[in-house]
Formats: sequence, structure tokens, C-alpha cells
Amino acid sequence: MQVTLYYNEEDQYLLELVDELAERERKSRSAVIMSILEGHFERGKRLGEILVDMRAVTPEDVAEALAEQKAGNGPRRIGEILVEKGLVRDEVVKRALVVQGRFNRS
Repeated sequence: MQVTLYYNEEDQYLLELVDELAERERKSRSAVIMSILEGHFERGKRLGEILVDMRAVTPEDVAEALAEQKAGNGPRRIGEILVEKGLVRDEVVKRALVVQGRFNRS
């Protein structure tokens, strides 16, 4: 997928900041911009919400998994339940956990 960003001279300082961060993190400008956007939209969200945002599962899938989690014997994580039900791949849950961990640290 390709995205084009249009900006004017007044925005140049922002691109310079992005470029500095990209150099420090050894990432591309695009990767840094996507990381910033991800942080903006995913900050403070629960794993199920992130998975829905990623279009990996539906809100109904999450609701069913949460109901199963509450009804179950002993603690089970929602990601485990969704994987066991075959609704999402383990790699996708791991990616969502990375996103969640990056922005939900206390």
C-alpha cells in the first residue's frame, strides 16, 4: 500500500523531527510516521479493541471470548481464547500485544 503525504513549509519542522527520530531508531520515515499514528489511535485500548481495529476479529468475537473468559474456570487470556477458537492467528495476537504494551505502560 502506498500513501502520499502532502505538507507545506510550515510543517517542515515536523518532518525534520520525524527524520531525527527515524535516524535514532534506524527506521524509515514511513515506519516512524506509522508508529506515531498507531500510538495516537491505540493508546489506552484493551487487546480486544486493538484486534478489532486491526480487523483481525469482530466486536462480536471479542464479546464471545470475554463471556467465555468470565464463565471459565481459572484465568484465561482473551488472546488465548480467540486463538483456540480459530478466530485469529497467534502471530496477530502477538502483534496486538506489542502495540498494547508499547502504549499502555504505567
